[in-house]
Amino acid sequence: MHYLSTVKKILLIIGCLQISACAVGPDFKKPGAPIADHWLNQNNSVVTNNKQVNYHDWWTIFDDPVLTNLVETAYRQNLNLHLAGLRILEARAQLGIAQGTQYPQTQELNSNATYNTLSKNAANGAGADRRFWDFNVGFDAAWELDFWGRFRRGTESAQANLGASITNYDDILVSLTAEVATVYINLRIFQERLAIAETNVETQNRSYGIADIRFRNGAVTELDPMQALTLLRNTEATIPALETAIKQTRYALSTLLGLPPSNLENLLVGTKKIPVAPETVALGIPADLLLRRPDVRLSELQAAAQSAKIGIAKSELFPRFILLGSVGMRSSDKGSFLSNGAHLGDLFSGSSFTWFVGPSVNWNILNYGRIRNDVRVQDARFQQLIVNYQNTILIAAREVENGAAAFMGAQGEVKYLKESVQAAERAVELAQIQYRDGAVNYTRILDTQETLLRQQDTLTDRRGRINTSLISVYKALGGGWQQRQGKAFVPATIQQEMRERVDWGDFMSNDLSEDKVELPAPASEQPLFPSILDFDISQWTSFISQHIGF
Repeated sequence: MHYLSTVKKILLIIGCLQISACAVGPDFKKPGAPIADHWLNQNNSVVTNNKQVNYHDWWTIFDDPVLTNLVETAYRQNLNLHLAGLRILEARAQLGIAQGTQYPQTQELNSNATYNTLSKNAANGAGADRRFWDFNVGFDAAWELDFWGRFRRGTESAQANLGASITNYDDILVSLTAEVATVYINLRIFQERLAIAETNVETQNRSYGIADIRFRNGAVTELDPMQALTLLRNTEATIPALETAIKQTRYALSTLLGLPPSNLENLLVGTKKIPVAPETVALGIPADLLLRRPDVRLSELQAAAQSAKIGIAKSELFPRFILLGSVGMRSSDKGSFLSNGAHLGDLFSGSSFTWFVGPSVNWNILNYGRIRNDVRVQDARFQQLIVNYQNTILIAAREVENGAAAFMGAQGEVKYLKESVQAAERAVELAQIQYRDGAVNYTRILDTQETLLRQQDTLTDRRGRINTSLISVYKALGGGWQQRQGKAFVPATIQQEMRERVDWGDFMSNDLSEDKVELPAPASEQPLFPSILDFDISQWTSFISQHIGF
């Protein structure tokens, strides 16, 4: 089998090319970024610097089972998160396409049977067999060697894009968790404010009754009951607005949970009080926490994907080396299909075997202006993403500092507002006593009750702000995405629906749910192409099944 020996020699020559093959373009390196050594408020008693702090399930610090259940439900059912999971599957399939370009890019199994009639007047056609059957069965292939790393850079970019789609999923999960917690806290704030308004309505209604009785008894003028009624109706008018806010907040929470607008009574069973937040917050070290934020990792991987595109564009400056080949069986037989027929048996005889293999070189030597400008375009885009990465880190640091400052500020406000509410409650009691005794007019009661309602409402809002500020801190620190570890990115119901349409193989497995998404290996460290000398039939079968669809 002389031809097998020849093919083996050719493959050995191709393998030797791997020694000198390279990958043009830059290898991605993590950009430098301005990161502070410590937090501005690290010396405040409210801030702790525990290096071992765990932000995986930060919402449990509120010790509220309802909140925990809402977060878990949103993780399972939120539709935006499902979309992000589907984008991961898309990116994974795109990576498979990119990896497939490192194998023979064109493969064609062909067969044909044609009956031919040649012209008598054609050159050299007079003495030839003018009527004959031609049979052909063969396999043609074209393999562009990735000599300059174009396909390897494409794989590198696709790997980075896959990592970016995963970190985008994580970023959405961080935002979703924080938004669910914030909306839930706002719901509890509205509910407490409603309870305060209803309590003040009861108090003001009693005051109105007293003023009305004194008016009917001739002790005061009609001004007193009218003032009392004005305050009472104003307070009552706040109740419909608060009830509307409660409904709207529930509807917003429903959407986050992937549910149609509803009251969520079955999920909100329990006390209608604002959860109690811890008095301190652990920030850890800026460098460790900011570089773990999903959006920071996302911007880094986006830059890595774009860096590889510079090499792809630059490879167009160099010649392309293509290996062409064909192997098959071919025979011709003179005769008429209706009278004599054709002898198909000759097609599979040894003398019908035909093959060829040879190199081809393509070089766009007259397009340098276009190609070089495309390289510049890709580099400019890469630099934009580096700046975006650096800016993302600055924004992350600002968000942590803002959240910590708001958390500390709200705590200080609550401390004073509690004393203010206590004083306002005592002032209302004293004003009512003095009014009954005739020592003061009703204006004093009116002023003290208005002040009490205002201070109680403000205190409730600031108590809630402590919680929402703490939530913003943990969101800024990138906590919460870890809950997806070891779990599928796409729910089982959606997976089943997709598998009924298309063979997804193992693309929906959980093997991408690791703790950290790594940067792809640079193309310069990857082989020119997979070793074809060790590529056994089982590997070809797997390759054909995955990339061709058999």
